[in-house]
Amino acid sequence: MKRPKITVVGSINMDLVTETDQFPVQGETVRGSQFQTVPGGKGANQAVAAARLGADVTMVGCVGDDEFGVELLNNFNNEGIDSSLIKQIPNTSSGLANIILSDQDNRIIIIGGANEHVTPEYLDQVKKSILNSDYVLLQFEIPKETITYCIDLCDQHNIPLIVNPAPAMDLSPKLWERVQYITPNETEHKQLFNETFNDQLIVTKGNEGTSYSEEGKEQLVPSFNVDVVDTTGAGDTFNGALAVSLGEGKNLREAIEFANAAASLSVQHMGAQSGMPSKSEVKKLIDSE
Repeated sequence: MKRPKITVVGSINMDLVTETDQFPVQGETVRGSQFQTVPGGKGANQAVAAARLGADVTMVGCVGDDEFGVELLNNFNNEGIDSSLIKQIPNTSSGLANIILSDQDNRIIIIGGANEHVTPEYLDQVKKSILNSDYVLLQFEIPKETITYCIDLCDQHNIPLIVNPAPAMDLSPKLWERVQYITPNETEHKQLFNETFNDQLIVTKGNEGTSYSEEGKEQLVPSFNVDVVDTTGAGDTFNGALAVSLGEGKNLREAIEFANAAASLSVQHMGAQSGMPSKSEVKKLIDSE
């Protein structure tokens, strides 16, 4: 089977992860149990997920000229992801995500850094890769004007585009109409679409599964029953897996089942990228049900 060509347009961050037994309330200091720095960012996470599942992945994004930037570029190379189009921005810090983990939940603060330099002008310089894609993945941790440009570019050239609208950002109805699939979680679905459904929407619902529309009716693809360690990166794993499966020619329900399985495997490990599975691991979980 031909490896699907996936281009990811989005954020590249270094995650600063703190584990604690309880979230602090305003003005409170609590003790943490562990701290680590790990590569992250929604764009980078989705690229790693797709690469581990067998896709030919190119990352489009920016890093700073700091030590984190070097480490992030090395991570792409180690994962077999084409990083040749990533731009290193002088005198700029790489994007950061401050993540607090407690009781199988997370709270995250994003600092854009070099991700703010993912501009329409930059995308225009690298658009050849986008236009050679079987699927493009896009998230909302980059400037709004770049999101608009990417949607228009893919629409004009009939390139299938999956938009993961996180963090939630309002777009015009005309822009949403140009996207093949939109993958909000339940909160984003309520914020952006008032819980309405259409054939573009694929709504992730955690351990309940994933909803989509078929012949005008909402359908639910169940999740897999697993022990949850850390939910960070589950949505990114889902999106990477969805793009790979659709790129291989699977129908939508099959692709969602595959993506659910990949996301279920990812939450059994600490960290966004560390638990992202291989294709054989996903198939094994599906076959075991």
